[in-house]
Parts: sequence; C-alpha cells; structure tokens
Amino acid sequence: MNTEPYETPGAADAGAAPAATGLALLAAGGWLLTTTRPWNRPGHPLALGLEWTASAALLLTGLLLLAHGIRAVHGHPNPPTEPGPGT
Repeated sequence: MNTEPYETPGAADAGAAPAATGLALLAAGGWLLTTTRPWNRPGHPLALGLEWTASAALLLTGLLLLAHGIRAVHGHPNPPTEPGPGT
C-alpha cells in the first residue's frame, strides 16, 4: 500500500483564488442587478445609471477573473512555438 501523497504538501492551483473571486463577483453583480431591478421601477436616471454601471462592472470583472483562473489551470504549460524556416 502506497502512503505517499500524489502532490507535494502546500501545492495549490494558481487559478483557484482568481476563479473563486470571479465567481463571487459574478454572484454579487447578478444579485445587485436582480434586487435593484432598474427596469421595473421608475427612478432618477442618475441612480439607474449608477446601478447598471455597478452591476456591469461587477459582472465583467468577475467574468474576466474566472476566465483567468480557468486559463491558469487548463492552459498549455508551454505555448507552441513557431517552426523555423528550416523545419
């Protein structure tokens, strides 16, 4: 029976923290967009614009962080190089 660990202790995924932060920001942006519902109630145009801007900023930032985390985990460790003229 082998009792050796598969990974070294303390080794963490490089994309775990950005991906978790991205998911949290996506959740916060979606929550803000659905709870404020700027399309269902009349309001001051400045307040509606700020709500849309905050929601969009949270959603886009969360999406970018999630994509960065996924790329860090599932990306190529060494990007392919262009072949030289002799090959």
